[in-house]
Amino acid sequence: MSGSVTIAPTPLARLLAMPASMALPVGIFALLALMVLPIPALLLDIFFVLNIAISIAVLMVALNAKRPLDFSSFPSVLLFATLLRLALNVASTRVVLVNGHEGGAAAGEVIESFAAFLVGGNFVVGLFVFAILMIINMIVITKGAGRVSEVSARFVLDALPGKQMAIDADIAAGLVTADEARERRRDVTVEADFYGSMDGASKFVKGDAMAALLILAVNIIAGFAIGMFSHGLSATEAGEVYVTLAVGDALVAQVPSLLLSIAAAAIVTRVSDTRDLAGQIGGQFADPRGWLPVALILGAVGVVPAMPQMIFLPGAAIAGAVWWQLRRAAAAPPPPAAPPEEVAPDHIAQADVSDATLVTIELGYGLVGLVDTAQGAPLITRITGIRKQLSRDLGFVLPQFRIRDSLDLAAQDYAVMIGGISAARGSVRPGKLLAIDAGDVRPGPYSQLGLTGEQTRDPSFDCPALWIATSARDHAISEGFLVVDPSTVIATHANQALLGEAHQLLGPDEVREWIDALKQRAPALVEAVHPDPLPLAALTRTLRALVSEGIGLAHPQPLFSSLALALQKNPEFDAVIDAVRADLGGRLTARIAAPGDALKVVTLDAGLEGAILGGMVDPATGQPLIEPDCGGMIVREVNRLADEQGGPIALIVQPPARRALTALLKPRAPRCLVLSIAELPATQPIAVVGVIGSADEAPALAAQPTTKVQELAA
Repeated sequence: MSGSVTIAPTPLARLLAMPASMALPVGIFALLALMVLPIPALLLDIFFVLNIAISIAVLMVALNAKRPLDFSSFPSVLLFATLLRLALNVASTRVVLVNGHEGGAAAGEVIESFAAFLVGGNFVVGLFVFAILMIINMIVITKGAGRVSEVSARFVLDALPGKQMAIDADIAAGLVTADEARERRRDVTVEADFYGSMDGASKFVKGDAMAALLILAVNIIAGFAIGMFSHGLSATEAGEVYVTLAVGDALVAQVPSLLLSIAAAAIVTRVSDTRDLAGQIGGQFADPRGWLPVALILGAVGVVPAMPQMIFLPGAAIAGAVWWQLRRAAAAPPPPAAPPEEVAPDHIAQADVSDATLVTIELGYGLVGLVDTAQGAPLITRITGIRKQLSRDLGFVLPQFRIRDSLDLAAQDYAVMIGGISAARGSVRPGKLLAIDAGDVRPGPYSQLGLTGEQTRDPSFDCPALWIATSARDHAISEGFLVVDPSTVIATHANQALLGEAHQLLGPDEVREWIDALKQRAPALVEAVHPDPLPLAALTRTLRALVSEGIGLAHPQPLFSSLALALQKNPEFDAVIDAVRADLGGRLTARIAAPGDALKVVTLDAGLEGAILGGMVDPATGQPLIEPDCGGMIVREVNRLADEQGGPIALIVQPPARRALTALLKPRAPRCLVLSIAELPATQPIAVVGVIGSADEAPALAAQPTTKVQELAA
C-alpha cells in the first residue's frame, strides 16, 4: 500500500526551528521558570553543564575578538549569563534543601561530583577553596576590570568631540568618502556606548559574587536547621550532608562566574588590533631578544646548589631553544610573494571601460613632473587646496579629484574634465613662471621694462601675461606683475572652471550628507522640506539650480528657511527658484558689491525690454527669445560698461526677462550679474551707470548716485 506518511515535529525540533527573534524571550521565560518552579535533578545537571559551556564560549569569543567592539553585545550577554547562574543557584538551593537528606545524588550528579571530587568530600577544604576563588574573582579580576572599564569609559567620552572633529576634517580634506565617514561616526558612537555599558556591566559580576556568598551562607544555615529539626539528623550528620552539598553547589556556580570575569577583563584591557588576543600576545612575544636573558637567568639560578636543578636547567634549555628558533625565523628571508593571478588576454572588466571620478585633470606628458613626489608634487598640493576652498565656498564636500596623464594632449597642455567633458583647457611652460599684468604694470611694451619671454594671456582671467625665466621673478614683481608658477596657473584655472560648473558637482550623495548635517542642528526645518514635499531627487534638482544661480550652500539654515516658505507659496519649480533668489537677494548683490558700497547698475530701455518680453517665446520653456542682433548689441554694451567701470556690474530687469538675459550674458559677459527687480534688496544703495537701448536717457539716469527700486521699476 502506497501513500505518504507525515511525521509530527518533536518539541525539540520545533524549538530549533524557532525564529532567532523569539529565542531571547523564550530564554528569559525559561530563567524565570528555573527560579519559581521545582525541576528534577537530571534537568538541573543539564543546565549546569549548559552554564559552564556558555561561560567557556563567551571567554573564547572575547579572546578571539580583534577589537573590543567586535564583541559589542558582551554587556548584554554578561547580564543574561549572570541571570542564568542566579536562577540555577535558586533551583539548586531548592533541590539541596528539599532532597539533601537523601544523600549527595539527590541534588544531582554535577553538585555531588564537585563536592566529592574537587574538595575530596571535606566541606572545610571546600569552604577554603570557595573563599580563595571569591577573593580571586572579586578583589583581583572583577575589581581591576571594573576600574579599567570606568577609566576607559571616561576617556572615550572625553575624546568623543575630538574624534567627531577629526572625521569632519577628513571629509573636508577629501580623505574619506561620505560612506566611510558615516561608518566611522557609527563606530565612535558604538565605542562610547560599549565602554559606558561595560562600566555598569562589571557591577553584575561583583553582585553575582556577593550573591553566591550569601546563597552559600543561607544553604549552610538552612541545611543545619532542616537536617536537625525536620529530618532528625545530628549536627555532624547535617553538616556532613548539607554543608558538603552547599559547597559543591557554590563551586559549580563559581567556576562559570570566574570564566566570565576573565572574559570581561580580557575585553576591557585589550587594544584594537588586526589580530585576536592570542595572535597579538604571541606576535609581541616573538622577539628573540627577550628570550636569551630568560635562558641565562634560569641557567644561573639552576647552578646554585640549593635549587632544584632538574627543574631550572631544563627550563633554561627550553628558553634557549625558543630564542634560537625565533632568531633563525627573524633572519630567514621572507617567503616569495604569490604570483599574480593570470588574467585572460580577452578579459575586459567594468573598471577598464568606466571612470567613476567626476572631476579629472589631464596633463600632457611634459607636465608629469608637476605631480612627481620626488619634486614635492606641487600640483597635488595646489589641487587639494582649491578643493578645500571650493568646498567651503559652495557649502558641500566636493568629490575627490583625479590627476592623470593623457597622450591625447600636447606635451605642455592640460585639461579640466567634468564627467568626461572638457570644462577648461590651457597650456603652461614647466620650469618657467607666468608674469600676469593685472593692471598695475606701466603701459608700453614689456621689453622696455627689461622683461623678455613668451607673450600669452592668463587662462583664468584673460589678462596679458608673459612666460619668464625663474631668475626674473624678483624683477617682474618689482615692475608690478603678479608672478605664479605653472602649478598655480593650472589650479587657478581649474578653480574658475569648477566654480562656473559647481552645480554639476552636486549629486544625491552630497545632498544626503548635507541634509544629515543640517538635520542634527535643525531637524524640524528639514522635515518641513524633505522628504515631503521634496524627495531626494527633487531636492537635488532644486539645490543644483540654486547653486548654478550663484547661491551656495555654505549657510544651510537661512537657505532652507527660504525654501520652505517658497514651497508654501507656489511649489512650481521655477517659482520656487525665483522666490528663494528674491528672499536671498542680499547674497547675490554681495558677490559684486562690498558692504556699504553702491551697487553699479545697468538697466534696459523700457522700449527694448518691452520688445524682448513681447517678442517670440520658446515653446519648450516659455522664456522670451532674444534676436541675435539685439542680443549682440546688449552683450557689447554690457562689456563696454563693465570696462568703463573697471569691475563687475549688475543688469536690473523685469522678473520675466531675467532667465533669458542670464542665459545670454553668463557665458559672454561674466562680469555682469543679471538680477530681477524683486531680487534687489530695498536697503541696497545703487548707482545707475548706464541704460542700454536709449542713449538720450543714459546720461540723466547715470547722473543719479542712488535710485530707489520703485523708480527702477517705473
